[in-house]
Amino acid sequence: MPELSPEDALVAVMVAVSVSDEAIRTAELVKIEQIVNHLPVFASYDADRMRQVANIVFDLFEEEDGLDALFGMVTDALPERIYETAYAIACDVAAADGALAQTELRFLEELRHVLNIDRLHAAAIERGARARHVTL
Repeated sequence: MPELSPEDALVAVMVAVSVSDEAIRTAELVKIEQIVNHLPVFASYDADRMRQVANIVFDLFEEEDGLDALFGMVTDALPERIYETAYAIACDVAAADGALAQTELRFLEELRHVLNIDRLHAAAIERGARARHVTL
């Protein structure tokens, strides 16, 4: 597997949470694009790499231990100070379509564990994602 840049790892997390329910919704794709286009952490990122990173995630999801491999690549690529950012953007993508499938919730739970996100911090991040994506 190729080595991921920190930005690639963040994109991989967003793609992975989107495909965790086996359906990439348009709202999720739009959210990923918005995040990459607007967050400062992606300021120097070549957005053309997104498709390549998505293909890596798709390939990993076909393998038996692909999720563990993905998490290993992500933690290898990300500085620890960006772990909460990774969790926050994953929550935003999961919440983007207005519904959280059990598989998405399980993915987020595993990601929270792998990134060692404190439960209280995770709850605040999740609450913020919910608040940003509520509809009338």
